[in-house]
Amino acid sequence: MTKAKSTPPRKRRNIVVRAITGVFRLMRWIVLRLILIGGLTVAASTAWVLVQLPEANELLDGRERGSVTMLDRNGRVFAWRGEQGGVLSSQEMSEDLRNAVVATEDKRFYWHFGLSPRGIAGAIRINLREGRSALSGHGGSTITQQVAKLVFLSDYPTMTRKLLEIPYALAMEIAYTKEEILSIYMNRAYLGASANGFEAAAQRYFGISAREVDVPQSAMLAGLLTAPSRFAPTRDLARAQNRSQVILRLMHEQGYIDDLTFALAQANPAELSASARSRAGGYFADWVMSDGPEFLTRETAEDVRIATTFDRDIQAAAEGALTSVFEDLVREGSQAQAAIVVMSPDGAVRAMVGGRAIGGAGTFNRATQALRQPGSAFKPIVFAAGLESGMDPNDLVNDAPITLRIPGSGDWSPQNYTRSYMGYVTMWEAFARSLNTPAVRISETTGRGSVITMARSLGWDGDLNDSPALALGASETTLLDLTGVYAAFLNRGVRAEPYGLLTLSLRESGDVLLENQAPVPVRAMSERTAGYMTWMMSQVVSSPFGTGRRAALEDRSVAGKTGTTQAARDAWFVGFSGDYVAGVWMGYDDNTPLTGVTGGGLPAEIWKRTMEGVHAGRPATPLPALVPIAPQVAAPAPQPATPAPSQQNEAPNLIESLLRGLFGG
Repeated sequence: MTKAKSTPPRKRRNIVVRAITGVFRLMRWIVLRLILIGGLTVAASTAWVLVQLPEANELLDGRERGSVTMLDRNGRVFAWRGEQGGVLSSQEMSEDLRNAVVATEDKRFYWHFGLSPRGIAGAIRINLREGRSALSGHGGSTITQQVAKLVFLSDYPTMTRKLLEIPYALAMEIAYTKEEILSIYMNRAYLGASANGFEAAAQRYFGISAREVDVPQSAMLAGLLTAPSRFAPTRDLARAQNRSQVILRLMHEQGYIDDLTFALAQANPAELSASARSRAGGYFADWVMSDGPEFLTRETAEDVRIATTFDRDIQAAAEGALTSVFEDLVREGSQAQAAIVVMSPDGAVRAMVGGRAIGGAGTFNRATQALRQPGSAFKPIVFAAGLESGMDPNDLVNDAPITLRIPGSGDWSPQNYTRSYMGYVTMWEAFARSLNTPAVRISETTGRGSVITMARSLGWDGDLNDSPALALGASETTLLDLTGVYAAFLNRGVRAEPYGLLTLSLRESGDVLLENQAPVPVRAMSERTAGYMTWMMSQVVSSPFGTGRRAALEDRSVAGKTGTTQAARDAWFVGFSGDYVAGVWMGYDDNTPLTGVTGGGLPAEIWKRTMEGVHAGRPATPLPALVPIAPQVAAPAPQPATPAPSQQNEAPNLIESLLRGLFGG
């Protein structure tokens, strides 16, 4: 039998080797063709991008909206809104700033062709080591790639964008110089606090041009590129300074600064400018933005500058007063809120505190947005209507129980805060003591229509409750509007409309687009009425039984009125000196009643401390008060409660009091 011959081992090995070699050849063929196809694709797409690229200078300012810069009454910048910008070429900016940016973002920027394989590999290695996917976290992108993302690719998904960055980066490297690419980047990068680009950021944080920033300032600005909101120095200066130390080390390691400069910069980190340090005026700025025409403020396409009525010193006095009262007199941890408005007699708003920064508060402006009942702070309007109808501060009004029949609601019987009654008292004493039943009697006899007309004439913009409760402040208003109403008394009866904007102009050319024209004076009440009311409000503070005695100032006469609503949900003090009008509101955002607080308590104290700061170093200006002839004070002893008369009996009682006042009976 013939045996089958076996294949020699050497021959079998040759077959295996040839198979493996064939596979490698096939793979090499595929890879080479893929490389060729990829290269052709990249070349074609790069060429396609290249022909569509605009001129470099067209890409420097990429903001969708313009910026708003606000100036105080002395012409100093105090607030920024909108998208801040400012175009400079990278060559015009500080050399230290250029070096800081390159050292931080792309140390091989001047040598690569738009892509950095070493940077990408390093970023992938870091991402994997930190437990992320290869393309999550560190991107290893060059400055050129970041420009491609900023300008052309921001709306694409991550993977698509990463692929498209390649032809865009290559095309930009062909079309633009390195300095042009760096200029685009340094003008379009977002750097926190509404600042787009390094010129805007330098102005925002340091009050100087990007031409002038030194090494510490450059390091702080470059440090914002990684996380602009987190490292913004206006948010956390210490964190921004710590971040700048990292940038300084990079600059030192890469030879941009020597040992001495490095040591000095470390020891002297950048500080914010006075304007940037001061956060004063935020509520005021927001109000001006919302009050002005939208196309010139919130949606402006231009860079504009707004000159305002804002006063830094008065704002500081208001903020300091609020802080000190809550630190000295309010229990720790209280969630109570407060707001302050200070204005000149003509309605020019000088300061505004919209609330306390607690529990994330700060966006809701309680001075302009919170609608609250003013309580007895409404009474000046009621008594002004009575005086305008012919009454005199010495006229007698009956402080006794009263019941009014309200159709559909039944009987209504208002009471005084003390639950006691004084019988016949003069009109001015009833006002100084903030008695409720005389206010209701004056309102009902003068006519609610007259009271409502007076309120509208004085500038009350909100709804008015046409019921007997109108006299006791049952309608809602804002602190700003109510303070404006009081300004008319100091303004000798001429209506004062609150305003904050003086002029709005283009930042570059200075062309004025909007100017606040002085309104034609509108007389809301006679000068006699305004003078009497000013004197009566001064008695609220100066008389021994006035409800606002706590608001008295040592060096000048002031006038005002307290207000406390039902269940003490709101407490007010609004008043004026001979120079300024100020209003204070205190309460809880959720309408929780205040504990142990009335308008004559903490609000009056906040008002006093505010006005002490406002008037520090200023000479006293007398109040424009008209003193009634021989003012009389009724017997102070409270009278026992008497059965409440019906509405039908009220008019004869008031007529009787008027006659007694006229004839001394």
